[in-house]
Amino acid sequence: MASTQEWFPWSDDGFLTLPASYDAHVHLRDGAMMRAVTRTIRQGGADTVYVMPNLVPPITTVKQALDYQKRLQELQPNVKFLMSLYLHESITPDVIKEAKRGGIRGVKSYPGNEHERIFGHRFVICTDTIVAGVTTNSSSGVVDYASFYPVFAEMERQDLVLNLHGEMPSGNGITILNAEEKFLPTLLELHKRFPSLRIVLEHCTTAAAVLAVKSCGPQVVGTITAHHLSLIVDDFAGDSYNYCKPVPKTPEDRHALLNAAVSGNNKFFLGTDSAPHPAIAKRGGPDGNAKHAAGVFTQPYATQYVLDAFQTAVEKGLLDAAQLKKIDVADFLGQFGRDFYKEPRSKQRIRVAREKTERLLGIVSDDGDIEVVIFRRGEKTRKLEWL
Repeated sequence: MASTQEWFPWSDDGFLTLPASYDAHVHLRDGAMMRAVTRTIRQGGADTVYVMPNLVPPITTVKQALDYQKRLQELQPNVKFLMSLYLHESITPDVIKEAKRGGIRGVKSYPGNEHERIFGHRFVICTDTIVAGVTTNSSSGVVDYASFYPVFAEMERQDLVLNLHGEMPSGNGITILNAEEKFLPTLLELHKRFPSLRIVLEHCTTAAAVLAVKSCGPQVVGTITAHHLSLIVDDFAGDSYNYCKPVPKTPEDRHALLNAAVSGNNKFFLGTDSAPHPAIAKRGGPDGNAKHAAGVFTQPYATQYVLDAFQTAVEKGLLDAAQLKKIDVADFLGQFGRDFYKEPRSKQRIRVAREKTERLLGIVSDDGDIEVVIFRRGEKTRKLEWL
């Protein structure tokens, strides 16, 4: 078993200096939750984030996206917010052209929840306002990808990114455990039809997803979350704070994610999918009888969680310490993601301590009405400073 000192080449003073992280998948919500969450981004080592559009109602126009970006920028002027639109029937090729002119970077697809055929599979669209479709705030998700082919063709021409929540809805032999793997033929079909379209398979959780991304051309990449580098299916069973969509899978799947993250392969980079929910929603409502909200909150310690996961993997023998090279860790945390989104390399630097002295604490909104419980609540992580 490797000691803390052995698992990574720390400097003599016990710190690791890295470029600022780029988080390619964040949920910042709106209103009081937005104000509470957005101020924690730099605490987790990121200076640039790619913002998901699944507000209520979803961000489906360029004006909505730019107004949202302005609200975020006012809260955190030292963070760059890259914006996306929500793939919806109102998104047309003309909207894509407008999005390109407005600086929008991509369009996020959430599979919907109505019984329709897509590439031979059934997708579903529910009408719940808060939690519907496959994941949080996905009630307006995609029913028929073929109907969006003209949109994808324009995205290909305008060089916008298609972000895929890669899961099939449950039913007809599909469960939360195989939903991602069942979606992979859709990914491959889209890549075949639009080979120059930049596609991100978001929050990969399976070895099959890693292999699928590797099998595609350079235009297809995958994000990996901090929590999926740590969790397996047993960890969310009985602990609603570890419950997320897509759910963690098997130890073998986690091993594949860890190897991808430290491989130096530019097809894989960090996208935390940090998803804050009020603690009461994670507990099933005031009486505990409602469904538990899906999402793990990691934003305030995004970089630290990844380093913690690598250390734990080495100590458990899942990774060899020799696999952890500083350049590969830096590339996974920020450089590869920036390159794919055609962002310049960050000139800002962060310094992370070797020893774990910081206790993981959740957040509370300014008015005290919203509490958000952090991933690995109560445990310790390492201190992060900006240089």
